[in-house]
Amino acid sequence: MSTAILSSKGQITIPAAVRSGLGIETGDRIEFVEVAPGSYELVAATLPVTALKGLVPKPAQPVSVEDMNAAVRRRATQAMEP
Repeated sequence: MSTAILSSKGQITIPAAVRSGLGIETGDRIEFVEVAPGSYELVAATLPVTALKGLVPKPAQPVSVEDMNAAVRRRATQAMEP
């Protein structure tokens, strides 16, 4: 497991093995994505969008277009009520 130390300025040095694994180099952008309360995933923002596949789990039960439309209608009706 790789570790890093937080400086007084809020900076860390990402270990070389982690940089290599992410495929990032000097000047590349990274994002911190919260995957659970208190747990974050480090994502290289320089990767193509296809690299994000699997980041969000599939729902337990699929939602139909009809169900989505009905939910939008319900919400719109609620927003119009005084």
